[in-house]
Order: sequence, then C-alpha cells, then structure tokens
Amino acid sequence: MQRMRDVLRQSLGRSLERLNPLDRLIAAWPVAAGKSIAAHGTITALTGTVAHIHVEDPAWLTQMLSMRTALQHDLARIAAVPLTAIHFESAPPRKRPETKAP
Repeated sequence: MQRMRDVLRQSLGRSLERLNPLDRLIAAWPVAAGKSIAAHGTITALTGTVAHIHVEDPAWLTQMLSMRTALQHDLARIAAVPLTAIHFESAPPRKRPETKAP
C-alpha cells in the first residue's frame, strides 16, 4: 500500500512541474498533510525556502507543530520545492487592502 502511495505522490509531483513554486505547494498540501489536517491549514505564502501556513485554531496548530518535520519533508518532496522551514500562524489572515474602482 505504501508503494502505491509513493507512486501517486511522484505522479502528482510530475503533474505540478509547470506551476510556480507557491502554487505547487498549495496543490501538494492535501496530499502531504492528509485530507483531515489539510482542511485546517492553508498555505498562504512562500518566502525564499520557508512555507507559511495559516492554521485555523490553536489545537490544530499544536497538532501541525508536532508534525512539522514530516510535513516539511513530504511537502517539499511532492511539490519539488526546496523548503528549509514551515512557519505556522494561527492569527487571522490579514485582509488585503480593497482596491477601489476609478
């Protein structure tokens, strides 16, 4: 079963090659983290080799922090994006300034 998962992850990695690094990470996140964990975190940015993930509440933040090394490794491998760290934050994401139409 693990062998099949590895084959599927490699296949996903190849299909993401044409995307920019941030979009590759976003697409790979549910596969790397698993459906239930990914539902509680959102990749918001990539700064150099650091992925930024917004986590919806402190309980899930604790869970993701305990899995940081595995998440970083799997996410980097599947997305084919070099990652040196994952920065988790549980504060509400900043709102983008509204653009007013002329």
